[in-house]
Amino acid sequence: MGINRMTTMGELLWSPLPERIQEANLTSFAEFVRARSGRSLHDYDDMYAWSITDMADFWQALADFCGVVWQQAATMTYAPPPPGSLLGAQWFVDARLNFAENLLAPVMRGLDAETIISYAEGRGPLSLSGRDLLTAVARCAGALRTVGVGPGDRVVGIMSNVPEALIAMLATAACGGIWASCSPDFGAAATKDRFGQIEPKVIFYTTEYVYAGKRYTTQSTISQVLDALSAQVAVAVDHLSGGTLVNDYLAVEVVSWEHFLGRADAAMTFAPRRFTDPQYILFSSGTTGAPKCITHGVGGTLVQHLKELKLHCDIKAGDRLLFYTTCGWMMWNWMASALACGASLVLYEGSPAAPDPSTLWQVASDAAVTHLGVSPKYLASSAASGLRPREFLLAGRLRCLLSTGAPLLPEQFAWVYRELVEDVHLASISGGTDIVSCFMLGVPTLPVRAGVIQRPGLGMAIECWDETAAPVRQRKGELVCVKPFPSMPIGFWNDPDGTKYRKAYFQHFDQEVWRHGDFVEFTADGGLVVYGRYDAT
Repeated sequence: MGINRMTTMGELLWSPLPERIQEANLTSFAEFVRARSGRSLHDYDDMYAWSITDMADFWQALADFCGVVWQQAATMTYAPPPPGSLLGAQWFVDARLNFAENLLAPVMRGLDAETIISYAEGRGPLSLSGRDLLTAVARCAGALRTVGVGPGDRVVGIMSNVPEALIAMLATAACGGIWASCSPDFGAAATKDRFGQIEPKVIFYTTEYVYAGKRYTTQSTISQVLDALSAQVAVAVDHLSGGTLVNDYLAVEVVSWEHFLGRADAAMTFAPRRFTDPQYILFSSGTTGAPKCITHGVGGTLVQHLKELKLHCDIKAGDRLLFYTTCGWMMWNWMASALACGASLVLYEGSPAAPDPSTLWQVASDAAVTHLGVSPKYLASSAASGLRPREFLLAGRLRCLLSTGAPLLPEQFAWVYRELVEDVHLASISGGTDIVSCFMLGVPTLPVRAGVIQRPGLGMAIECWDETAAPVRQRKGELVCVKPFPSMPIGFWNDPDGTKYRKAYFQHFDQEVWRHGDFVEFTADGGLVVYGRYDAT
């Protein structure tokens, strides 16, 4: 890859070495399935075909392989929906579990391990051990319970990507509450449009943050938000040693993070939740009216994320994931679930290119990151600035580079292998807030080709349909999913009869399929190319 020539769509750029294939979680999963059922899965395409035809067997095997912690086992793994429908499927019927318990189970087995490493503009790196994280979550959950937070209550964060955001989310989940978040740069109107619909009981907020060298205060935004909402308590998180609490004339009680956590020193407990109880509320962009409150379930989010992180990204215990994201993007929720894989999280808050374009790459190197997530835009800007990250990256540590948010172009694929590292799994992934996960993503045991997403995700029965609703291959068309999957939203908040939910995804075609809205094409070998949104073509 040392030449600067034009890279063509579909050109082979990387193939995994035999030892990498042998050591992959996907390979271990295939062996696990063979040992328990005698089923032989010869390659990824075999595994995929099985995952969308025998869905009960696949998802049960996945949950067992990943070590999902059940408080009560399911009486049935999968009950299909009525004929001709995707809605009404049931997963892990009668099971009880807790989202936070699953994310923290590996942490409890490694109390001294460095579990959270947090970088940000305006301050040096912070580190939390597993013991630190568990103690903070237990105290935060205890404090939440003192103000009445329990199963089904909403807790929100207007937060920078800092450890306190993760702690507050995990504490909310431990109590059985529902978490929603946005970043502090959303502004008062956008924040009220989202959180005003779900009536949170507690609000966590960042007092100040730094982006591209400039310091911003959130006081005006937070004052307006708290004045408009009927929360009981607002908890202020200050990382810059100088932020102030919002004005004290507001009806809501406003306390510091330290004061709030000082209210309780509780033992860790985890409220039992059903598989389909709500865990997260995510929001649509709001470009065509008020943002939709997309509600995702406890169990569906967990098993889908475990599948993607363990099998598709090959995250193992001891790995380190840094995904450049804000708390307003679903990739923050996705990243947090890597704790359930035994991985450490490396957080970065601020501009990835301040004070210079190499900043995020340098952080990844300094933190010994094994899995790094960025956007195509960041890769393009790194290339345009003439960066050669291979000159300072920690050699041999980075195993997987993830890219999402837009189609990754062939020339960006080529730049990664030419200027970053030759032996890396470059995984372009695509999904969305609607499913809090991916429809198509990387496969660490398969070759990488320029401009091509390697395969559909396991268990995701996606097709490309032409204008007559006929499935097509090697032709452009619309992305649909024709079978249920666990991370389908359990509904929209304040949409009791499901009218808005059905209209959003299921009413475009005569038959009921999930219409995602992407313009895609299947390649000859089963990969996918995403061209953009279908309604923009």
